[in-house]
Amino acid sequence: MTLPLSVYMITLNNGSTIEKALASVAGWASEVVVVDSESTDGAKEIIGRYTDRCYQLMTSDMAEKYGYAQSLCTSPWVLFIDADEWLTPEIKAEIEEVLKNGTRYDGFMVNRKNFYLGRTIRHGGWYPDHEVRLYRKDKGQWVGGIHAKVHVDGKIGNLRNYYLHTPYSDTSHQIRTIDRYSAAYADDLRAAGRSFHLVNMITRPFFRFFRDYIFKMGFLDGVPGLIIVASTMYYVFMKHAKLWEMEKIDKARNSEMAK
Repeated sequence: MTLPLSVYMITLNNGSTIEKALASVAGWASEVVVVDSESTDGAKEIIGRYTDRCYQLMTSDMAEKYGYAQSLCTSPWVLFIDADEWLTPEIKAEIEEVLKNGTRYDGFMVNRKNFYLGRTIRHGGWYPDHEVRLYRKDKGQWVGGIHAKVHVDGKIGNLRNYYLHTPYSDTSHQIRTIDRYSAAYADDLRAAGRSFHLVNMITRPFFRFFRDYIFKMGFLDGVPGLIIVASTMYYVFMKHAKLWEMEKIDKARNSEMAK
């Protein structure tokens, strides 16, 4: 008997990780809904082996894509996971207990354990890592830009167990992701009316170093911990650099139009 729960995820060329994610929920939840963006790496074929609820939506708006996936779910409770995440037997058993016994909560904060470069990350900016993942469909709404989050209108509880995550296959994958995310974040800042300030580009990367590597003891995660904080500093620097670049292009365009 499957659980009266809809699991949904979004994908774009996640062929290397999507099968593990799907295998962890297929046959357990009542349905698995996937919203893809015309993947070209074989992901669509893998998805088809696990669910026939695969839809296409071309958008760079993460809140829109997650929200669309949520809207396709038919169960009163929904759970979202990303294509590089998977559920453990322990977290699945805990979710089953919650839904079968009933609960006064409208959503649950769930802990995530990250694996990076062969190591479980237990310190720094990636730990602790938790967010709302399980919630009543009619109480949840997606908000935000590139780092969109689901907002639940109601009481939030906490689950004890973890789901698992491999954010990057290697450092090259991480650099490519940083390039994409920093551009999207800069675009979000510009859309929100935020302006470039040199002091942010200079100071904010160093703030992240001292917060994540020193105060949150990221150094205890060895070389992976050092790579994480260095790449985080680079990401923070580049989103402000790209905001400056966007403003420079806008000024040049406006100056040309004024002629």
